[in-house]
Order: sequence, then structure tokens, then C-alpha cells
Amino acid sequence: MSRVGNPHNSYVFSALGLSPRQKPLPYSKIIRMRLTWLSVLVVAEMAVAQSHTIQNSNTAENLRGVSAVSTKVVWASGTHGTYLRTLDGGATWTASQVPGAEALDFRDVEAFSVDEAYLLAAGPGDQSRIYKTANGGKTWDLQFTNHEPKGFYDCMAFWDLNNGIAVGDPVDGRFELITTDDGAHWKPLSPITIPLAIEGEGAFAASGSCIAVRDDAYVWFATGGSAARVFRSSDRGKNWAVAATPITHGTASSGSFSIFFRDGEHGVLAGGDYQKPEQESANLASTDDGGATWKISTLQPQPFLSAVGYLDLSSGVGLLAVGSAHAALSDDAKQTKWRIYLETNLNAIGFAPPRDAWAVGPKGTIVHWSLE
Repeated sequence: MSRVGNPHNSYVFSALGLSPRQKPLPYSKIIRMRLTWLSVLVVAEMAVAQSHTIQNSNTAENLRGVSAVSTKVVWASGTHGTYLRTLDGGATWTASQVPGAEALDFRDVEAFSVDEAYLLAAGPGDQSRIYKTANGGKTWDLQFTNHEPKGFYDCMAFWDLNNGIAVGDPVDGRFELITTDDGAHWKPLSPITIPLAIEGEGAFAASGSCIAVRDDAYVWFATGGSAARVFRSSDRGKNWAVAATPITHGTASSGSFSIFFRDGEHGVLAGGDYQKPEQESANLASTDDGGATWKISTLQPQPFLSAVGYLDLSSGVGLLAVGSAHAALSDDAKQTKWRIYLETNLNAIGFAPPRDAWAVGPKGTIVHWSLE
């Protein structure tokens, strides 16, 4: 589980069907694209006015973490101890490495300001770590190192700057969960309150979004492998309940990869089989009762999706999902067809409600999405 395996010029590709895995096409070739394909996308653009622009990341590292503080301040993270930051909405990105972390893979970043951010490195044993900066990356404090050889931490989420939670794959039959209430020290939750994992069940460190929090105390995390379930708590992890979901599962490479709640009741869940990114299956689900029950979305198609969420939290408009083969945008999860459906390779999304989001992917790919 959780072992899921660049364009460098800014380029607007809304309604052009371009793939961020490819170099931008010359204008002469763009105007020769089939009129029928272009017409379909233009109609879609009119239905949901939006833009998506590839930004110059100044790195070729694979990126799986992104966190938007505002429409100006965004952080991202990836392989070889890399983190990135923009202070101008992505017009300029600065890439750096955490000293001594060059061998680590930062699969998650959670940022709170220009200066304050956390990084989670995912990996077996002591490769799972949490760092924090309070000065924009000038220095990083190593707050947590996993000393359990069988452990593997996947993702983290925060209610506020000082209160957060991180989840790791099961050890001795139960998921590992650690929390902080001061933004500096991490301690394990009592395993007694955590329901037993099913043999072969785990979480995925694919997008930094296998765990989600909302309001003051709600927390959910999603699983895959032999089961695709959602664990939920309304008291910051003191007590848990668990619900089965209809998301595709049954192999080590399939299950729920991303969970997102826009309030305490309404959430979305995405996943699939990362080894079969084009395979359409039951890969997107939603809930209206806080995660107690889940229904497969009527949206089609449903390829592998590693990250999902809403741009507008209050209305639930602007459902954005990305994966290693496609990215898609819809009004919400209850529609039947995506308004925008593109061929692309992206891993994670960071949202800056109500209109903006940044998605990141392999080889330094960063795409800015915006509702207009």
C-alpha cells in the first residue's frame, strides 16, 4: 500500500485539449486541430467558465503535495526533499531542498502562511517524517520520525496551525494515527479506539489527501487494498466509526485515494487502480450524511482519480478531480457528465476557495485552475 510510484513554460491550454505531459504545441498546429474536438471543449467552457494554466515550477521533481494558503501564497512538495513556494499566485515559483532530507519524498505539505508550513515525508520506517518551518523555509525543524520498522505514514491534515493529525498504514492490525495540539510535538492516539484494519487494507500516499478534517473536530481517512472504507471521528480521533464504500478495491493498487469534505455532512471520495489509470470503474463517490453512507457518483467517465475536491465550499460548485491520465471539472458530483475532461497527468490538488486551485504532478508540473 501507499507506495504509488515538466513542462517549463507557462501555457494556457483551456479548450485546446493539451496534455501537461507534452510540450506546448505551436500555434500553427493548434489551429489545425479538428474542429469537432475544439467545438466540444468550447461548449464545455461556456457551461462552466474557467481557465487552467501550466505554470513554470523551476523544478523537474515529481510533485505529490500542494497547499494553497490564498490566491497568492501556495506551497508544493515532492521528491528528493523538495519543496516549492510562490508568493504571487504562481507567476514565480521558488524550488528548494530541506537540508539533510535529499533522500526523502515529501508526499504532503500543509501551509498556513508565507512563513509557516509542515512537510510529511512518506516511506518505510524512519523515512516517514514530519518537518515544520516558521520562517518561510530558512530553517526546518524535524518534529517527528517514525521508529516503527513496519510503519509507513501517508498523509496529514490540520484543523488550524497548531492542531493536526497524520495517518499511517496498519501495524499489528490497526492504523497508526498521531496528533499534535501545539504545532510542535506529536503523540500517538490510543489504538484501542481505532477499529481493526482488514488484512491487506491500507492508505495511499499519492496526493496528501487520504485524510481530511473540517470544522473544529471532524476527521475522516480513506483506505484501499482489500477494502475501500472511510474511518470517521467527530472528536479529533478519540472515537471512531467506519463505513464501507463502493469504490473499486480488491488489489494492492486499488481503492480510495482521496477524501474531501466541504462541511461536516457533504463529502466526496475518489480512487481507482493506479496501475490502470484509464480503466473506468466505480472510482468516485459522495456522501450527504458525514460519511456514514456513500453512493457512487453519476458522473461519467470515472478513470483513476488520485485527488478530488470542491473549489467553492459554500455552494459545492466546481468539483475538480485529477489523476495520472485525466483531469475533470463538473458543477458537482451529482451531474452525469463532466463539463471539462482533459488528458493530463496530475497527482494532487490544493484549493483556495471559492474560485482557485493548484494541481501538481510528475516532472514539476503545476497547473492553476480558476473559475471565472
